Amino acid sequence: MTDATSMTDVAPDARTGEAQFGDYFALLKPRVMSLVVFTALVGLIVAPLPVHPFIGFVAILCIAVGAGASGALNMWWDADIDKVMKRTAKRPIPAGKVEPGEALGVGLALSGFSIVLLWLATNALAAGLLAFTIFFYAVVYSMWLKRATPQNIVIGGAAGAFPPMIGWAVATGGVSLESALMFALIFMWTPPHFWALALFVRTDYGDAGVPMLTETHGRRVTRHHILAYTLLLVPVAVGIGFTSIGGPVYLALSVALNARFLWGAWQVWRRDDAQAEADNYATEKWLFRISLSYLFLHFGALLVEAALRAAGWSFF
Repeated sequence: MTDATSMTDVAPDARTGEAQFGDYFALLKPRVMSLVVFTALVGLIVAPLPVHPFIGFVAILCIAVGAGASGALNMWWDADIDKVMKRTAKRPIPAGKVEPGEALGVGLALSGFSIVLLWLATNALAAGLLAFTIFFYAVVYSMWLKRATPQNIVIGGAAGAFPPMIGWAVATGGVSLESALMFALIFMWTPPHFWALALFVRTDYGDAGVPMLTETHGRRVTRHHILAYTLLLVPVAVGIGFTSIGGPVYLALSVALNARFLWGAWQVWRRDDAQAEADNYATEKWLFRISLSYLFLHFGALLVEAALRAAGWSFF
């Protein structure tokens, strides 16, 4: 680890003025929240039991707020390393717009609000899964795994994989093979997605003392891991097509997407650093870009299958 400033001592004199609403909203990591909301909504809609629209709205709101609470707690804890990394230096705390204690208060308050309201509006399992997700991201990942092991992204990816399972639990009060596979889809996608980014965001993690795989084991090993996890991802993604929430539309799209993703991972694997530097990591950046749409398209296809079933078009 670097001897960076502790969480509670981050630039206390650098406060640029009164914090605005947008500064507090940025604490919630809205771009991450959008994926959480979408996958949770899909989990709720594709579940076999209907949910009253108002209850569904409240549930998705709670999941979104819970995700935002996790983001605020993460920013509070990681303020010392955020100010070192170029891509995070403009976040509200290192930029001096929000004080660490304020971020902690926002995170704790929103966590309690979202969990209790989800419990009252739906059921204990859904609320329990949301509580565990917040705890896992804020404590297990942020406070422990992120700074302790190069497998931080692998294990920590579970936090981002729970939303569709929570949505399913809202509708059914339980878990199933389908919700477990939606969880596994996000879980297995996370490592190649982030490691592709780490390959071309070269110095940030090392400067911050974060043991990202690229820093601890090198880029050659990272390329091996990207290909390995992509190979594990493909059968999970395609396999969903053969469950009660899948169908021919999903299967066709998933096969095409995974063929492209696997080809990209193969291309990244076969390159060395000299080749990557020669074209400014073009292939690695391409793999990262297509990974951004990978989940959205898979979960969007599940929505299409649900709409077809609702219209009476059942193929399986």
